[in-house]
Amino acid sequence: MLAPVGVTSAAAADAEPEFFGIRLLEAPVARRADPRARTYIVDHLNPGVTIQRRIEISNKSSVPRRIDLYAAAASIANNGFTFAPKRTANELTQWTRAKPGMVNLRPHSVAEAEITINVPRTAQAGERYAVVWAESSAAADATHNVASIHRVGVRIYLDVGPGAEPLSDFKIEKMRGARDNKGRPSVTAAVRNLGRRAVDLSGTLDLRDGPGGISAGPFRVPFGTTLPPHGTGTVTIPLEPRLPDGPWKAKVRLRSGTVERMATATLTLSKEAKSHTLLYAGVGAAALAVIGIVLAGLRRRRRAG
Repeated sequence: MLAPVGVTSAAAADAEPEFFGIRLLEAPVARRADPRARTYIVDHLNPGVTIQRRIEISNKSSVPRRIDLYAAAASIANNGFTFAPKRTANELTQWTRAKPGMVNLRPHSVAEAEITINVPRTAQAGERYAVVWAESSAAADATHNVASIHRVGVRIYLDVGPGAEPLSDFKIEKMRGARDNKGRPSVTAAVRNLGRRAVDLSGTLDLRDGPGGISAGPFRVPFGTTLPPHGTGTVTIPLEPRLPDGPWKAKVRLRSGTVERMATATLTLSKEAKSHTLLYAGVGAAALAVIGIVLAGLRRRRRAG
C-alpha cells in the first residue's frame, strides 16, 4: 500500500518505480477513531516525551531493492502539505530517527522499521511537520542513461505543548459555483481553520433541486487540501460538464480526522456566478433591513384599512 504522499521521481529510469511502498502499522489507542492517525503519524506530546511507531516497507516489484529510510522537512503552504527537497532538515527531523536506516528487500517482500520521535524538554509549543521517506535510487547504466530517485512517505503532524491536545475545528464560510472557459463546472468552498492543529480536508458535495427537480452527486472532494492552524483556504470540487447552470441547492460535507462540518447554499454554475451566503449563516443585515421596511408597510396598510 502506497502512502498518500505518493511517488516522486527524478526520472523514469525503472519500469516499475511505483512498486514499492510504505505504510503505518499502528496508531495511538486514543486515536483509533481518527482516520488520519491510521495513515499519518498524528500526535500531541508534552516536552520530554518519546514515542515509537512501526512502519512497513514493501517491495512489490520483480527486482531487489535497497530502501533508505529517513525523515525530511515539510510545511503547509499554498493550500497544501509541502515536501522539502532531498533531505532538508527542520526541528522535527532532528528529533526523528528510523531504525534501521536502510533495508535490502528481495522481490515481493516486506520489512518493518521503527520510527522514534524524541521531543526535548526544552521544546517550544507549536505544531511541526515532516515526512518519513522510503527512498530507492538507481544510477545511470547501459540500459538507463539517467539516474533516478523514487520515494514514498508517511507524513508527521506533531503538536508539542504542555497539557491536553489543543482544539481542532474548522468552518465552511462561503460557497461559489463557476464554469471555466471550456464549460467545465465546479463548486468552491472557502474554509477557515479555527483550531490549533492542521486540517486535511476530504468530503462530498451533493446537488439537489436543480432544473426540473433533478439531483446530482455525490461528488468527491479531491485529495490534497491542507490548512495550517488558523489558516484559510479553498476546496474546489470538479463537476460533470453536462450539468445545467441551475440554480441548485448545494450541500457540502467536509471532514478532517474526527471533525466534520456541513453547509448548504443555493448557487448557479455559470461563468458569472458569485459567492453565495450559506443558508445556515442566517439572513444578512441588509436583508433584515428590507424585511423590516416591508413589514412596516404592511402594518400601515392594515391600520389604514
